[in-house]
Amino acid sequence: MTPILHYLEIIGTVAFAISGAVVGVEKKMDIFGVCILGVTTAVGGGILRDLILNISPPAAFRNPSFALTSVLVSILTFIPSFRNALEYNRKTYDNLMLVMDSIGLGLFTVVGVQTALVSEVESNAFLATFVGALTGVGGGLMRDVFAGDSPYIFAKDFYACASIIGATACVLLWPVAGESAAMLLGASATIILRLLAAKYRWSLPKAQ
Repeated sequence: MTPILHYLEIIGTVAFAISGAVVGVEKKMDIFGVCILGVTTAVGGGILRDLILNISPPAAFRNPSFALTSVLVSILTFIPSFRNALEYNRKTYDNLMLVMDSIGLGLFTVVGVQTALVSEVESNAFLATFVGALTGVGGGLMRDVFAGDSPYIFAKDFYACASIIGATACVLLWPVAGESAAMLLGASATIILRLLAAKYRWSLPKAQ
């Protein structure tokens, strides 16, 4: 993993952890529950990915830096003064979280694709695409289930679809453009689609 990719993953981890911890705070959970939701949101998708690919133990346990970062961020989010400082300028905070969350979604998606394609498991385009999207949205899905909410990706915004499109682009470009270019373009597609969806309020048709 290149240093730039590693730092971008940390940014995504921080954003995901904050989003999970905030849900725990809103649900009036204790500090343990807040940390569980923060860690689950940040590394849950990667754990699901590794379980599907039969990678044992999952990377989150072999290299706990991301999980520990999530715990630290969750504890800070639990502290009212820190949370109030983050939200002092609500619009700036929301925009910053949107950008960080979009980066995390794009990076985790293509890292999931990469893990599937280079793993010892016999991979194919469908598996790699599915695993990539699951890595991107799986943590948020688990967060909502643990919090007793309807999963965010089933009802709001063009979120999971952005991950699926980015994963598909990465898989299709992999044999043509090579690993680095495919991951860069796949992550960029996911990030751009996610930001555009938030700006223009794109959503899929809902059941009437």
